[in-house]
Amino acid sequence: MLHFIDVILPIPLQKAFTYHITEAESAFLKPGMRVAVPFGKSKIYTALVYTIHQNPPTAYEAKTIHQILDDSPVITGSQLKHWEWISKYYMCSLGEVMRAAMPNAFLIESETTISKNDKVTVDESDLKDEEFLIYEALQRQSSLKINDIVSILDKKRVLPVINSLVKKGVVNLQEELYEKYTPKLVRYVKLHHNHKSQEKLQELLEVLSRAPKQREVVLTLFTMEAALKKPIKVTDLSEKSGASSSIIKALIDKDILEEYHIQTDRVQFEGEGDADAKHLSDAQQKAYNEVEAAFQEKSVALLHGVTSSGKTEIYVQLIQKQLDLGKQILYLLPEIALTTQLVQRLQDYFGEKVAVFHSRYTSNERVEVWQNMLNNSEKAQVIIGARSSLLLPFRNLGLIIVDEEHEQSFKQFDPAPRYHARDAAIVLAHIFQAKTLLGSATPSLETYYNATQGKYGLVELNTRYNNVVMPDIELVDLADKYKRKRMKGHFSDRLIEEMTETLEEGHQIILFQNRRGYSPIIECTTCGTSPQCPNCDVSLTYHQYRDQLRCHYCGYNSLMLKSCQGCGNATLDTKGFGTEQIEQEVRTLFPEKKVARMDLDTTRGKYGFEKIINNFEQREVDILVGTQMLTKGLDFRHVKLVGIMNADNLLNFPDFRAHERSYQLMAQVSGRAGRTDLRGKVLIQTYNPHHNILQQVSTNAYKEMYAEQMDERYNFKYPPVYRLIKITFKHKDYNRVNLAADWYAKSLKQIFKANVLGPEAPPVARIRNLFHKNILVKIPPNQSLGKTKEVILRIDTSFNAVKDFRSVRVIINVDNY
Repeated sequence: MLHFIDVILPIPLQKAFTYHITEAESAFLKPGMRVAVPFGKSKIYTALVYTIHQNPPTAYEAKTIHQILDDSPVITGSQLKHWEWISKYYMCSLGEVMRAAMPNAFLIESETTISKNDKVTVDESDLKDEEFLIYEALQRQSSLKINDIVSILDKKRVLPVINSLVKKGVVNLQEELYEKYTPKLVRYVKLHHNHKSQEKLQELLEVLSRAPKQREVVLTLFTMEAALKKPIKVTDLSEKSGASSSIIKALIDKDILEEYHIQTDRVQFEGEGDADAKHLSDAQQKAYNEVEAAFQEKSVALLHGVTSSGKTEIYVQLIQKQLDLGKQILYLLPEIALTTQLVQRLQDYFGEKVAVFHSRYTSNERVEVWQNMLNNSEKAQVIIGARSSLLLPFRNLGLIIVDEEHEQSFKQFDPAPRYHARDAAIVLAHIFQAKTLLGSATPSLETYYNATQGKYGLVELNTRYNNVVMPDIELVDLADKYKRKRMKGHFSDRLIEEMTETLEEGHQIILFQNRRGYSPIIECTTCGTSPQCPNCDVSLTYHQYRDQLRCHYCGYNSLMLKSCQGCGNATLDTKGFGTEQIEQEVRTLFPEKKVARMDLDTTRGKYGFEKIINNFEQREVDILVGTQMLTKGLDFRHVKLVGIMNADNLLNFPDFRAHERSYQLMAQVSGRAGRTDLRGKVLIQTYNPHHNILQQVSTNAYKEMYAEQMDERYNFKYPPVYRLIKITFKHKDYNRVNLAADWYAKSLKQIFKANVLGPEAPPVARIRNLFHKNILVKIPPNQSLGKTKEVILRIDTSFNAVKDFRSVRVIINVDNY
């Protein structure tokens, strides 16, 4: 009888692909194991076994698999179930979810290598110039990779040249598989067994009397082995004895020392990990009891606690309870910057049980976290990470905490799957019959709406920890200050006055400007020309620290211009301001104070966040200037003043959530002030101090903001009242995008009538030389979401069947918020 497997390939295929296997393989294989399979003409991919069956495919001849890569499944059943939900709900393929979830090192790829065919005699005069260059290179090297040939020929499209050589029989092609994960091996050293006895050691020391450095190394090793009673690292021995690695190597070569390697984890916890959880205040204890009571009735609860109310301490108690029950906990954070501060606190409580997982980890570090979770190791009981940690192989999940649940960073925009971590977390918890706690000082309208409707439990914590007073928020009218000439650069006299006073008292300051770079627009004062990105419809941002003009959409950069490209005059001026300009102005205003900047440019390295946050915590920095990274739940004890440089560019944004997001951002950044017994101060600079949102921020009126925004959402049919699906079209030809979007919109309007908006060009209509058009589909509360998606998929299939539209890229984004 024939045996087959369906596999998930890490590419966007709508169906699982079927391969033929032997009876023995069918007995050995299980769903979730990896196999290497041929796909297409000559590619080899790592695929996941999905199902094992005996039904041959009808449309094609099933190929046989290449090899089996695992002894046991690397994916769990519940994980696969979660992936299936993400794939169905967010309208993407299982392969795309697999590629997003699995560490790169697991997805072994084939690399084509080219070698010389020795069986053929080649007439060099038959070869074209480019072919001869490759042939000549193969005389010196046994094989070449595609990347080598690209650099030899200095061009991207090398496949035609290679195909021509294959046809002439000059070269052979092979597909080689590369395992990407390499375990970390640490070098250890011990005394060679020949010198273990007392007499032999004495003899050795006499022999080495003429080599004092080597003798010192042996003596140091002997005392270290006696004292530590554990393996000695080469690096430790080198440090203790003051000897270089070449001296140790010489001793190994002489068979005096013996080296060996031990596999070790890349991420290790150094510390005690037994700090007692802090005693909860009365308000916290009450909130904790209410959360527990809410979990008795509902599986999801919202903890709405004002900034600095001590939500983390409540989380710690809930985590401890789950650990006592032998359960795993997932702690989701929106921003990697937050993990650096929180990991330390959680490790103080739970020690080695804490594992961290996010995109700044190397591929090998991610594999180790994955392996620890598969084995349900002690090292992976509390998992803390950004949204990708949702897709890990959990074994017995008991609780998911989604901190700062309102954050838009929880939504994945590119590439697919375009999932929302908060919503996907609730589904994951449901699979494990676990509980989900959403925490925020400024909950998203969707979550608060669900809580007020009784879908989620609602717990409120309205006082700050230790009854610290909420910060005093003051609005500064910029129009008035400019009119009275009371501005220095972008600083009003009020802000300078408060900053001077705060610094004199020895406290710290945070300045918030949600735009990086020095200036977003460079303009010629003579002719008005402004340098534009050649690939996108945006002006280039000036970055002073590199003297560069950069595009924040595609990464294009060029040297700063000395004169105008239009009229040739050297009359270029900057318009607007970013974090770099604020940093420079602060240094001028307070030259003796230490200033740091925290934005995407200064936190690119793996430990970029950590360095800045640690320096600020240890008071090595007086003033911290930054973008929205600063707003996300960071806890600084000595910040007394927060300055929001310009609130208007947050409010005047073409998006139905602009006002809600502005409120959240300003309330969160205000919450960084005065977190100890000293009352904090917040200054918001604006041209429109009477704006409703600014008034609500200044009085901490979340419920008024919620009521007002919900009114608008009802009137204009937006979430959480209606659901949204956004469909984006991209193509390099402007006319083709228009035709395609019009065709799609017409088909949708025949069914959904007035609930289809567009097609409309977004504010930035061209990015990376691709023109964009958007269609919004609004789904009323009484309309089935599943049926709506089926209709959209049917229209999408018909759309792809039209030859002219096949090259247009269509992106379907469910719950686009």
